[in-house]
Amino acid sequence: MSAETAEPTKATRRRWGFLTEGPPVRMPVFASSVIGVLAMAIWAIWAPDQAEAVIGDAVGWIVGAFGWFYIALLTAVLVFVIYLAVSRYGLIRLGPDHSKPEFSTFSWASMLFAAGIGTDVMFFAVAEPVSQYMQPPAGDPQTIEAARDATVWTLFHYGLSGWGLYALMGLALGYFTYRLNLPLAVRSALYPIFGRRVEGALGHTVDTAAVLGTIFGVATSLGIGVVFLNQGLNILFGTAVGLGAQIALVVLAVAMAAISATTGVDKGIRFLSQLNVILALGLAGWVLVTGRTGFILNAVVLNIGDYVQTFASRTMQTFAFSNETEWMSLWTLFFWAWWVAWASFVGLFLARISRGRTIRQFVAGTMIIPFTYIVMWISIFGNAALERIRNGDMAFADQALASPEAGFYSLLEDYPLSGIVIALSVFVGLLFYVTSADSGALVMANLSSKLGSAQEDAAPWLRIVWAAATGLLTIAVLAVGGIFALQYATVIFGLPFSFVVILVMLGLLKALRVEGRRTDSGAHALPTMLSARGGFEDEKDHAPSWRRRLARSVSFVDIDEASSYLESVVRPALTEVIGGLEAEAVAAEITAGAGDPDEESEDGQLPWVELHTIADDPFVYRVQVSESPVPTYGGRMIGDRDQYARLEVHTVGGGQDYDVMGYTRGQVIHDCLDQYERHLEFLRLA
Repeated sequence: MSAETAEPTKATRRRWGFLTEGPPVRMPVFASSVIGVLAMAIWAIWAPDQAEAVIGDAVGWIVGAFGWFYIALLTAVLVFVIYLAVSRYGLIRLGPDHSKPEFSTFSWASMLFAAGIGTDVMFFAVAEPVSQYMQPPAGDPQTIEAARDATVWTLFHYGLSGWGLYALMGLALGYFTYRLNLPLAVRSALYPIFGRRVEGALGHTVDTAAVLGTIFGVATSLGIGVVFLNQGLNILFGTAVGLGAQIALVVLAVAMAAISATTGVDKGIRFLSQLNVILALGLAGWVLVTGRTGFILNAVVLNIGDYVQTFASRTMQTFAFSNETEWMSLWTLFFWAWWVAWASFVGLFLARISRGRTIRQFVAGTMIIPFTYIVMWISIFGNAALERIRNGDMAFADQALASPEAGFYSLLEDYPLSGIVIALSVFVGLLFYVTSADSGALVMANLSSKLGSAQEDAAPWLRIVWAAATGLLTIAVLAVGGIFALQYATVIFGLPFSFVVILVMLGLLKALRVEGRRTDSGAHALPTMLSARGGFEDEKDHAPSWRRRLARSVSFVDIDEASSYLESVVRPALTEVIGGLEAEAVAAEITAGAGDPDEESEDGQLPWVELHTIADDPFVYRVQVSESPVPTYGGRMIGDRDQYARLEVHTVGGGQDYDVMGYTRGQVIHDCLDQYERHLEFLRLA
């Protein structure tokens, strides 16, 4: 190619390269997902009556054939994650043993709190309690019992069962990515079951199911969001309520997602999300303070008590004898399928903010913190709506039933400064709506890409494609039958991924059992390790080993000295071990580098040397230079510097929290063999 033709290509690449730069695309996942979405969207737009009829028939069949399955699945997942938290596995970290949480507890809790908020919660906080009070699944309507049950059913549908599903996917993605160094993809959770076959057609199928479930879940949220916002804009500005305005709102969400992908405004959107948390809390506080505060607080306590008391019976309620098929499809089964569809989406977010947390901390945080917000929001708005109806405002009840999206705003009209409060609620809903579209496009792009690390994101062009595909699907399903069509579509497309959820549970359990055997193997190998420790003499002057040990304990070297020791003592020692292993027909090799392979380092210059065997379950013994504060004694620092270098040992499970700086070559060899014997014991127990 000549220089004349090459230059324009370089200029074009500089101008537009940011759109295409990024990890490679998993074409089987991307192509099959896009084809599936386009086929559904075109069918819905081209033949809406036929699509509506077929979707309705499909939901009827699923409710009859798999309604019990959805109910049992969510219950099993909840029991499973609670078991992991309280069992011995609860102390395992989402990352190497030496990893620390990336975010402070307060920051982490704040982000978990924000994860429980969305436009759909604003929509259903009034719509569902009113519906359950006026048209309960069992018992007489408009009674005290119906009022007590109405808000509790809403809490149940947004409660611990669904968050247990999010916790499962977050655990699986975090564990396999951060601790086992597998790709950040749903297929990685199936590796313990299917091995390397997850890299082929099986893995593509699993990730495609995750993408399709996610896009229908996100489309449902966006559909509910546009209907909700359309009603609010009608109240504020007289905007016509209909498909035209809703299409305009969808285009706005797609445009904002595209801007975020191409201009890097993620930090701005994150700031707006945090601002939304504050505004949403202020909105709920206004309703609480300016309304019947005493009644609402009493009702909140009653709701929590009823929720706890009746949770076990609700979680397995299938209405087998009363045949509440339509109610189940519109409420419990819809919500359970919606949770399944969103599981990969929210699970990915939870995993990315939770590296270094133990399983016990993760489950407790994800189950309790977001649900606290749900209880606060739904109890305040739901009970305020029920009180208004029980005081005789049946017109409000009829409006909330006929037009659920209008119920929330109609409730706010009874409070002081209603115009400002409604405008604030529209603003809050709009920001939740836009950030959901943006983050949904990012997650689907990541799920259809080959990511090099958990911190890497998909190419901007792919995010734009998925934002546009989500917008198209939202418009198509809204054209078919509005919110009911979105609910029905979610029930249908959540079903395939629900079977993947079962495999994820099995894969995670199998991997954790292997982890447990690794821990047990260390205990079995301990007597041998201790017997090989004693009696070492210095290789040069035969000084008692305890004197050398004491000298090593009070010596604090710098990075250059530790790096030199790594090359002069540790590497030769591991080379000798390699020779011994090869003599026993064990294939092994030594690698070296700079920077911690398990963590992102700011300077990335700390060296390491690693011995590892070549096997399906490899033995790894890595010595890594690291920095640590010099210990203090009696309030003063030991030594003449505030930082010193350590040579820390890392194995498959992560850092082992001890320093081999100052070990003789023989001691390094014996320490490596100690860990190798522990690995052999692990293989024996397996």
